[in-house]
Amino acid sequence: MGWGQVGQHRKSGGRGGKGGAGGRKHFWIRTVKYEPERYLKKGFLPPSSKVPKVKTINVGELTELAMNALTDYGIKGGNELDLTSMGIGKVLGRGKIAVPLNLKVAQITSSAQEKIEEAGGSIIEP
Repeated sequence: MGWGQVGQHRKSGGRGGKGGAGGRKHFWIRTVKYEPERYLKKGFLPPSSKVPKVKTINVGELTELAMNALTDYGIKGGNELDLTSMGIGKVLGRGKIAVPLNLKVAQITSSAQEKIEEAGGSIIEP
């Protein structure tokens, strides 16, 4: 005895379909075992979320940063502090500053600029 009619043992019908056919139906066990991420929901990221975030620093943290970078003599001498080379892109206005610093930075808020200029410092654009 054998297959009966010829079409019962030929082509793709005998194996349940071609390719990934039946992945959600009669071959679901194979999908779960060998391809667990096949139907994973990955979501969507808008292009604006892929833009790198700018590293920021507050005015109140500048004195400590300058002490580490310039030492006490450099601060009294009025040397400039290059924030762009340190990887900082923006200065925000929270805190107080009493030391005159000449800052080289790409972006600065208006309140931060006022506080730095009141302390006797200045802003140098890179």
